[in-house]
Amino acid sequence: MFEKNTIHEMLCDSLGQDAQGVCRQDGIVVFVPDLLPGERALVKIVKTEKRYAYGRVEQRLNDSPDRRGPFCPIAKRCGGCVCQHMTYEATLEYKRAQVESLLLHVGGVDITVPPVLGMGHPYHYRNKGMYPVGMSHGQAVSGFFAPRSHDIISLPETGCPIQDEASSDAVRLILDWIRSYAIPVYDEKTHRGIVRHIMTRCTKSGELMVGIIAADRKLPQFDALLASLRKHLPQLKTVFLSVNTKPGNTILGEEIHTLWGAPTLQDTLSDLSFTISPLSFFQVNAVQTEKLYQLAVDYAGLTGTETVVDAYCGTGTISLLLARRAGKVIGIEIVDAAIQNAIQNAQRNGIQNARFFTGATEHILPELVADGLSPDVIVLDPPRKGCDPAVLDAIIAAGPKRVVYVSCGPSTLARDVAHLTRHGYTVSVVQPVDMFCWTSSIETVVKLSKGNIQH
Repeated sequence: MFEKNTIHEMLCDSLGQDAQGVCRQDGIVVFVPDLLPGERALVKIVKTEKRYAYGRVEQRLNDSPDRRGPFCPIAKRCGGCVCQHMTYEATLEYKRAQVESLLLHVGGVDITVPPVLGMGHPYHYRNKGMYPVGMSHGQAVSGFFAPRSHDIISLPETGCPIQDEASSDAVRLILDWIRSYAIPVYDEKTHRGIVRHIMTRCTKSGELMVGIIAADRKLPQFDALLASLRKHLPQLKTVFLSVNTKPGNTILGEEIHTLWGAPTLQDTLSDLSFTISPLSFFQVNAVQTEKLYQLAVDYAGLTGTETVVDAYCGTGTISLLLARRAGKVIGIEIVDAAIQNAIQNAQRNGIQNARFFTGATEHILPELVADGLSPDVIVLDPPRKGCDPAVLDAIIAAGPKRVVYVSCGPSTLARDVAHLTRHGYTVSVVQPVDMFCWTSSIETVVKLSKGNIQH
């Protein structure tokens, strides 16, 4: 077993789930950030466990042809874009291999995963930003939390290269306002102060929503802030206040006040129009979302007569795309505000064959199936933790011809796929989509068919 603070020469042979290098020596796995397959390095052991250890590169002895320098000045401290030390093509192959390996070793599915659908320009793609606000050396700062901490890494002067540029501009303007008028910044330890976070959201047409998350219902000198935002951000359409007086890590409070402009934004997806409120879930990468959702619709294999369930439906994006090709669509979502948006979105787009239920999918879907619902297709788009066992059991009881699983967590996808394949389903198609470029995250769409025959 390695001892802490000792230095060893190691060879990286693969990448782990957070894109850290994986070295194997003396039967022990050592995880080493910023190391690529084929690279040798002198590694200092910083933490040890029974079967594995964590190391830090002291000196890299050779460079992989896939290595590149980070394009963001805070990449190594921020911890968000953990793949900036490799080429974009290498990130896509890493993610493809990760999905394939997890499906095989966790899901028991031996299938060749095709190349990831990437972006032509993988920069400034995020349409939503959440920026914590704090104090550093007596000055208000905003940016991103460092890994495994609440230490704020300040946003670079040039802005975040994966966020929409207007988002970074809005953060700088709000910081200027905080500093100019000595607006109290919230302190997590004392629970005093006002401003906690800044939120931004942009649409494909460029419209901008700006939100301030605060521990007070009143913002001092708000007129001055609004004047500055309107002067420098002509695309600004709404400013809201989210009141969050509770300690803890939850960012948005349930109390939302529109301070200026419209309460929502309008965005489009595959020629459909959607209302987006501050609390709404909407994918952060518009370009890749259209690819992802089109795959889900195609894999559903609809002819116009089918009954489809869209579980974890959010604001109804996939539901409404499915409804254009199905006989009837039932959407299920636990967030009531999202369901209200989904109903409005259906009305706005003239879609009358979609019905929505508010509640936890693990409660609603089993109840519907017990009441006789027999869908032809079930589409799943769960959070990273995957599906509750009750959801999977309800699917098995309902016996749809096809299950389309849209996943943001390949490990839980593999786990849930294993459960379904043990009960009569066969994986027929897998396609990863790079929604979160330069990060270790990957979205995957899987089509499962009832029995061994592909429908």
